[in-house]
Amino acid sequence: MILIKKIFLFLALTTLLIFSAKSIWAQTVTPTPTPAQDKSQQAKEIQDKINELQNKVSDLQGQAKTLSSQIAVMDNQIKLTEYRIDSTKAELLSLTVDIDTADKKIVVLEKNLSELTKVLINRIIATYEVGGTQSFEVLIASSNISNFFSRLNYLRIAQTHDKKLIYDTQQAKVDYANQKVIFEDKKKKVEALKQQFEDYTAQLNREKQGKQKLLEDTKGNEANYQRLLAEARAEYQQIQGIVAGNGVEVEIGSVNQGETIAAVISGASCNSTGSHLHFTVSRNGSAENPFNYLKPVDSTNDSGGDTFNPSGNWDWPLDSPIEFNQGYGDTWFVRTYHAYSSHNGIDISGSSSNVKAVKSGTLFRGSYVGNGGCSLRYVRIHQSDDGLDTFYLHVNYTR
Repeated sequence: MILIKKIFLFLALTTLLIFSAKSIWAQTVTPTPTPAQDKSQQAKEIQDKINELQNKVSDLQGQAKTLSSQIAVMDNQIKLTEYRIDSTKAELLSLTVDIDTADKKIVVLEKNLSELTKVLINRIIATYEVGGTQSFEVLIASSNISNFFSRLNYLRIAQTHDKKLIYDTQQAKVDYANQKVIFEDKKKKVEALKQQFEDYTAQLNREKQGKQKLLEDTKGNEANYQRLLAEARAEYQQIQGIVAGNGVEVEIGSVNQGETIAAVISGASCNSTGSHLHFTVSRNGSAENPFNYLKPVDSTNDSGGDTFNPSGNWDWPLDSPIEFNQGYGDTWFVRTYHAYSSHNGIDISGSSSNVKAVKSGTLFRGSYVGNGGCSLRYVRIHQSDDGLDTFYLHVNYTR
């Protein structure tokens, strides 16, 4: 009698579990990794515009260097950056929707996986309870031969369903893992796009600032643009000659770090349109980035958007706060005026005109006559502890 109850209990539970599992699995959408969708029409139009503007900027940069052509380059570069910002925004929005979809799929999968696991556990328990039932015992418990074969067939169906249920549960686990990976990858891409968006926004601000500075410097006049261009080329030739050791120099003597060695010329001077100090660091006649040596300092940036990133430990040659006029290397001025390929120092102003030695060494007073016939005055210190030379240009001698 106990055996018969067990069998009937098993068969009833099997029927219930079969339908329960089918119901659960029917609700389980198998969310395998979604293939990348084609770009939307809007995204394609934005990308086409970006490509068009990139080509236009390249064409304009190859034209003769005039104020009007440079303003055209800047206008198109600004538009290009704006389209890149729009493209990044659209991609961020699309990813946000994808993440929301993946998140919902993960929630459904977690629920269905939990329910499938419960069904499987109950099936294992039910199978265990009748696991010792032999065919002969089933025969004894059957009312007739037809009933006997029906019960055996029922048991085989239940065993087959067990195998499918195990497979389905395993598949749900795989799909769950896939969705988790997709979800995490998309979240990482969102963070990268957010950083890209911030970079493009900062770039756009620099480009607008650069255009404004160009208009202020030239007052929108082509003659002013060409004059500044010629002066920049002349200054560059003189500075190159000075760093190469072609200036006329007189040794003054030893100086200590922080000692006043010169004064910035007030107003315009030889190949300089206004008061500033050109500071160059050189090793064996080859210029190096001064920001690698100078320490962080209070400053304002009037360079048109050049990077100001001092990371060394030297004191500055001028008292802070520093007004930053032009950086090192590929600067805004280089890209705007095309007077030379790279700026070999930095242009700065300070709260006073006193120029100080950044390191101890031997002081030299020098001058260089170059393009235009004017004499550009400077001082140089050959530093005693590291063998570097530091140059201080556009100055009056104080020693």
